[in-house]
Order: sequence, then C-alpha cells, then structure tokens
Amino acid sequence: MPSSTVDPADPVFQLHRGGKMAVTSTVPLTSREDLSLAYTPGVARVCEAIAADPALADDYTWVSHTVAVVTDGSAVLGLGNIGPRAALPVMEGKAVLFKQFAGVDAVPVCLDTQDVDEIVAVVRALAPSFGGINLEDISAPRCFEVERRLDEALDIPVFHDDQHGTAIVVLAALRNAATLLNRKLGDLRVAVSGAGAAGVAVTKMLIAGGVNPDQVVVCDSKGIIGRHRTELTGTKAELAASTNADGRHGDITEALRGADVLIGVSGGQIPEAAVAGMAPGGIVFALANPTPEVHPEVAARHVAVVATGRSDYPNQINNVLAFPGVFRGALDARATRITEGMKIAAADAIAGVVAESLTADAIVPSPLDPRVAPAVAEAVAEAARRDGVARR
Repeated sequence: MPSSTVDPADPVFQLHRGGKMAVTSTVPLTSREDLSLAYTPGVARVCEAIAADPALADDYTWVSHTVAVVTDGSAVLGLGNIGPRAALPVMEGKAVLFKQFAGVDAVPVCLDTQDVDEIVAVVRALAPSFGGINLEDISAPRCFEVERRLDEALDIPVFHDDQHGTAIVVLAALRNAATLLNRKLGDLRVAVSGAGAAGVAVTKMLIAGGVNPDQVVVCDSKGIIGRHRTELTGTKAELAASTNADGRHGDITEALRGADVLIGVSGGQIPEAAVAGMAPGGIVFALANPTPEVHPEVAARHVAVVATGRSDYPNQINNVLAFPGVFRGALDARATRITEGMKIAAADAIAGVVAESLTADAIVPSPLDPRVAPAVAEAVAEAARRDGVARR
C-alpha cells in the first residue's frame, strides 16, 4: 500500500520516482574487441599495473573524479535524525549537484550505524574506491570526531560539508558585505547563534579569515559560551578559551547588544528586539531552513545587509557555491587533504565572482552561476600546491 504521505500527482514525487541518478558507461561496448579491452582479458593488464604501482589508480580508474557522499542520517537538512534510507534522496541530490556544477561523479553511501567507530571503519574500508570523502548530515559532536579520525587515517580529501561548506560561503558573503559597507573584518563584532557543526566551523573560519576572535561571541541553547561556563568540553571548551574576550554572560540578546554581525546557524528564533540592539549598519545572516532565526523582512528593518539559507530571498548562503568546486580543485591537484588555506581560497574565489557588482541584495553569486565552480576549483588546486598537499 502506498504511504498516505505520498501524492503521485505531486511534481516533487514525480521527479524522484526511480531516483535521481544512474551509472553510465564512458566506453563503447558494441563489439567483442570492446569487451576484451574493457573487461577480460585486457583489464587484467591494468590490474597488474596498479598492483605494482597503486598510484596508477588515479589515471586508470574513476577515483580521480569520484567522491563518496557519506551519511548516517542523523542530521538531515531540517528533518533531524531520520535515518539512512530517508536520507538517501538528499544524498542523491548532493551527487547530482556535484555532477552538474563541477563534473564530479559522486556515490551516495548511507550507513545503517551511528556509532563513530563503525562509521570510521566502514569509510576507511571503502576509501580505495574513491578520490575523496564528503561527509554529510552527521550530527554534532560525533561529526567532529568522525572527520578528524578519517582525515588522519586517509590520504584523500575528507570534507564535512555541513561544517566547512557553510563556513566557506559565510566567509565569502561576510567579506563582500564588509566591503560593501566599507568595513574591515578585523573591526567587526560578531555574534554566532549556534554551536553545532556549522556554528563551530563558521566561527573558526571567520577567525582564520580575519575576524578578531576577541570580538566573537558564540551562543548555544544555554546562552553565551565563555570561561564562566565550567561544564563545557570538547569544541565548546575550545570556543570558550578563544572567543568572548569581554567575558559576556547571558543569552543571544546580550550577545547581540552592539554587535555588527549576527550569524544564525541554530534554528532557534531570535526576537526582533535583540536584532534592534545591534550596532547601526549591521549584517544579519539568518541561515536556518526552512525558518530563519529572524525573518528577513524583520531583520531588514534594523540592519543594512540580510542573507538567509533560502532560495526565495536575496543572498542565499548555499553550500553548492562551495563543495563542487572544492572537490573539483582537490581532485585536480590530487590533494591528500583539505587545508585551511584551501578553504579560505575557496571563500575568496566565491567572493571574487561578484566583487565588481556588489549590492545589498547581491553579496554572493547565484547558486546557478556557472562561473563559481571553475573559479573555486582553480583557487583550491593552487592553494593545495602552495600548502604542499598536492600530488600533481
């Protein structure tokens, strides 16, 4: 029996019927000679060559242009912990975006486990089939450990897009917003609402990109993170030690008092009165989907530049601006990992695409802008070589 939640006439369900992707051959298979070259006996010669020199897999298999999109289904979009099967349509969508925007082939891998040790073991075992690993929709704080351990264990790029893709695009957007308003990143007071995967990565990326850590205040569900919070561990303890130099206490309203920038990556709602307490000429990135922390029309009453994660408002902070080009560049350089320098290079490239035509409603390119992925790929590949992680 079909589920009562499925409407066969709904164009969304019509588009998804049968899935959104398939495997196709890149070589002809129309003659006995074709078969002998693509499969036995000819394929054995390629196998023997790779056995003698494993690096040849980059030239004679698909790994030079293929990544795995790996999830455990624990933090899918705004849907939460819906499990691996329900996550598969999102991972297929991610794979289609990889192909469309950067010519990167991607394979969804939805794991029926949420145990860190098991995830790491499975991905390590699968890694020889891929040129990179895109971690997706794995909840915090486990996502930090999964990425760290895989990054240490593998000699191919590992990239948790919920963290770093978001952070790259936020840095790009903030660079352009600051330029538009004739401000410098190092002078901005920044409040980050949310200390999960995206919040932590955004904070680190902004600091790496030039924001003064002393001028950053991060809030979680219990309020401002700082040295006064003795219960903090892990990444939150690191944030407490490196941010909030003024020792602010309280909630998001206190964090926003006099702030120049709000970065919302929490999903929680922020009252208009708190936004009204920001410094004049402020910037609000309310990125929760589908409901931003502050409605963009409300935010626009009090600040100069507003961005969201939604496609129906200007300035969409969309990860698709980052991850296709990041992996294209990393694969082209045959990078062994994604460095901080490669992420900052990606942000600079995204910002640069629209740098000559900035307006308050256009601080980042459209996700459909065909200039973005090539620009990001070139910048990332160059940064990989500069950082010494490129193999060509």
